[in-house]
Amino acid sequence: MTTPRRDPLRDPRFFADPYPTYDRLRGGCPVQRIPTGSGHHAYLITGHPEACAAFTDPRLSKDTARFFADRPSNRDLHPAISRNMLASDPPAHTRHRRVTTPLFTTGRVRELRPYITRVVDDLMTAWRPGAEVDLVADLAVPLPVTVVCELLGAPESDRTTLAGWSHDLFDAADTDRVDAASHRIGDYLTHLVDTARAAPGDGPLHSLLRDCDEGGLDQDETVSLAALLLVAGHETTTHFIGNAVLALLRHPEAFDSLRRDPDLIPGALDELLRFDSPVSVATFRHSTEDLRVGGVDIPAGVPVLIAPGAANRDPAAFRDPHRLDLDRNAGGHLSCGSPSGDEHRRRTGSLAGPRAGQRTVRSEQLGRAKGGGVGVRGQDATGLAAPGDDELVTGTGRGYEHQ
Repeated sequence: MTTPRRDPLRDPRFFADPYPTYDRLRGGCPVQRIPTGSGHHAYLITGHPEACAAFTDPRLSKDTARFFADRPSNRDLHPAISRNMLASDPPAHTRHRRVTTPLFTTGRVRELRPYITRVVDDLMTAWRPGAEVDLVADLAVPLPVTVVCELLGAPESDRTTLAGWSHDLFDAADTDRVDAASHRIGDYLTHLVDTARAAPGDGPLHSLLRDCDEGGLDQDETVSLAALLLVAGHETTTHFIGNAVLALLRHPEAFDSLRRDPDLIPGALDELLRFDSPVSVATFRHSTEDLRVGGVDIPAGVPVLIAPGAANRDPAAFRDPHRLDLDRNAGGHLSCGSPSGDEHRRRTGSLAGPRAGQRTVRSEQLGRAKGGGVGVRGQDATGLAAPGDDELVTGTGRGYEHQ
């Protein structure tokens, strides 16, 4: 195994289209030591069987506070962001998970479905016939943030601001901006929770607070859960909608099949999630002891990165993985974590994941796209631009822009 001289995940070509880089890394070795750009190294897992094993290995911890406890850092993240459920191990993670599971039972999601459908209708009704529409800005961003903010009881006037802060939180190139956004979100949600506690009621946030209290979560943990719902709940859905529609635009025969029979949509979602995962690299893990993954020895005390985006395109798991095939059994994809985690998502019908948002698309809504035209700006007779250079638009059926 040869360690790359530079971090391959920071190469501009990776952001334009990550899959050639993933193929090259996986072809060399599905577990590779890579530089992180800070003088240190991490291990990147790109193979599907290796990723499955890593997702469930208790020797890979998600407790970031434990990892950074003895390491100097200039970061200043709000505790609600830095100490959330996704940055913890059992038993703390189990306790948080026990609280969140009832929030997204099939029954609760079913109750919200009419609301989600109304939001989609309202957003699409605002599209002027014959005009060009930015699908990401005018649907993929506002839909999930509106639904999550409804769950949190955030006023409608604050939702655009919250979406902006959440976007800033993922700006890995500017740590000061990330830290500032974390405090804006944490302070805002602390105020929101305090206000709800001071005026008891029967709204969605009050229900969430009762579940948190019954589950034994303290104030900081409750705010942290609210922050997780806001950030993880809407960012992944936004990415999935954009990725899925872009994939369908590039495969018009698949798009046409869904238009003809929208009942095929639920079965197509796993393949769309596999084909272009909304999460390319999973959240931070570190090794708590020496271990061996995919024939590679990983020492204790180093970061380990699992790449679902790479694992989902592993030919060892999926035949002809770079082909979008809506008839494929893609249930083994890792876009929602380990296969067992995906089964949990299916069982609960989680609204925080992208599936519930996509299932609100109805036949008449697909018909609007058919009637008005859908495209990608940057397309010409020679083919489509790279994924990072495309903006999704609908409208006149000509013209075509980048995400």
